[in-house]
Amino acid sequence: MLLLRTMLLSLFLSGAMVACAASSQPKTTLSPPATAVQPPASAPESDATYHFMMGHQAELAQDLDAALKEYHAALKVDPKSREVKSRLAALYFALGDVAQAVQYADEVGEGTGQEPQMLTHMAGILASAGKPERALELLDKAIEHDPERGESYFPKGLILLNQKRIAEAEQVVKKGLQYTSDSPIGYYYLGRISIEAGNTEQAVANFDRAIAVNQAFEPAYLAQASVYESRQEKGKAIAILQKYLQQVNPLNRDIRQHLVQLYIANKDYAGGLAELEKLLEDNPGDLDAQLRMALIYGEKKEFTKAISQLTEILKAKPAELKVRDYLGYLYEETKDFPKAMETYRYNIHLDPKFADSHVHLGVLLYRLKQFPEAVTHLDEAVRLMPKQPEPHIVLGLAYFQSEQFEKASQAFEEGIRHNPKSADLHFNLGTAYDKLNRFDDVVRAMEAALSLDPHHADALNYLGYSYAERGIKIDQALSLTKRAVALKPENGYYVDSLGWAFYKSGMLAEALTEIKKAVAMVGDDPVIYEHLGEIYLKQQKVADAREAWIHSLEIDPSNEKLLQRFREQGLANPAYEDRIQQAKRRVSEKTPNPVAIP
Repeated sequence: MLLLRTMLLSLFLSGAMVACAASSQPKTTLSPPATAVQPPASAPESDATYHFMMGHQAELAQDLDAALKEYHAALKVDPKSREVKSRLAALYFALGDVAQAVQYADEVGEGTGQEPQMLTHMAGILASAGKPERALELLDKAIEHDPERGESYFPKGLILLNQKRIAEAEQVVKKGLQYTSDSPIGYYYLGRISIEAGNTEQAVANFDRAIAVNQAFEPAYLAQASVYESRQEKGKAIAILQKYLQQVNPLNRDIRQHLVQLYIANKDYAGGLAELEKLLEDNPGDLDAQLRMALIYGEKKEFTKAISQLTEILKAKPAELKVRDYLGYLYEETKDFPKAMETYRYNIHLDPKFADSHVHLGVLLYRLKQFPEAVTHLDEAVRLMPKQPEPHIVLGLAYFQSEQFEKASQAFEEGIRHNPKSADLHFNLGTAYDKLNRFDDVVRAMEAALSLDPHHADALNYLGYSYAERGIKIDQALSLTKRAVALKPENGYYVDSLGWAFYKSGMLAEALTEIKKAVAMVGDDPVIYEHLGEIYLKQQKVADAREAWIHSLEIDPSNEKLLQRFREQGLANPAYEDRIQQAKRRVSEKTPNPVAIP
């Protein structure tokens, strides 16, 4: 209904003009038609006519201040002139002075004897200004004055439609069409009414009739395309807009831009690019079309082309921060992290308060394990956009990875203060509490996350594993880990948690099955092999247990807890195992590799 309200006045004026020119299109802004201007017939002196005509000339010259001055001079001579008041109402409405516009429109509607076109015009102003009942009164006067003038019925139907009086609106518009059967606006309104009634097939038929009456009637094409979009028939929506461009106006940029959006939504990138190329043929300097083209190249993973396109845009408009921010993202996608950081930093240099680049630079630095600088930018992002959860989350994670768990918990708590409904913030807060040995708080944070999002797989897994690891609430541990695995059956770590919960419940066969699945899914993970050894030991398969633990220590030879467990079980000292010694040498000799970012 918002579309109807915004189009209300322009279509009122169009309806008044359709009978005069069947091929004319609805105006999109309030521009009082010159054909509607008549000098005050009842002016007692020639001065009134003079000022009126001077006001009209000023309007044509777009000098609205002078027009108002002349019309007020005419009104001073002839205070009862409806013609002058109607021009004042239209001008004040165009200038945004709704109170004055309503005052004069209301005065024009007082008494009897007004021309229907004038009443329709004033009704449009009153309806657009939020005075629908008064507008209806004026339209009823217009209909009473000339019952066979269809143009008076159509705006009345539109107002009734806005008031959800669907049946009355349909009846009124159909009656208007009895008198003006060649009105595209009448059929267009019937289409809108059909949409509100839930009958999209009838709506499409009515829009077709509007187009048949006036092939150039743009609102009917747009409305019909909108219906097809709502029904997920994007191909038909594309076809109707293509028809308009081919048969009516190939230079209509708004229609072609909407067509591009449809192609992109339909993942028809070739179609979108073809339309953008036509836009650029007409206007090579069209930066919006260039940007859309870059976005399509990005969607197609043709990053080199996208980067080239954005670079050209920034040559013309170097202050376009959002464009450069997207360029930084594209550099990330091509693994050119130095250029990505340089791009984000240049944005921040241009505008230190541009939050998006602080966030994106902070996240990139976090992924590169450059935590101190990441914290600097994420701190600023949090200050600039506290209502966004992501900066709080990554800031907390940067502290977490730096083993500053108290600061991490504070960052998550501050995020929750601004975003209490973020399940991810509650989950991450729980992990920080775990590192601070605040288990009761861990449980509360995870339960808060699950109350906000019952399908939060990470929280289900974390809480379930925490219970299993401590040997408490085993039934809940099983239930929680089962739910996590059901949500993400391909996650080997969740499968390991479920296997560990089975182990803690004494269901060894089930535990072994799940842990073996986890090994196959994850590969070399020391914790999963440690769990596997525990299960084998419980089954008295000592050799298998020893082999699983040796494998775990090969991956992580620093696990003192497992080394001690190994010795306690009488499996000899693993430190003398060649495989363990080789693993220790490998770890000590290993040269740090550049951080790989997925």
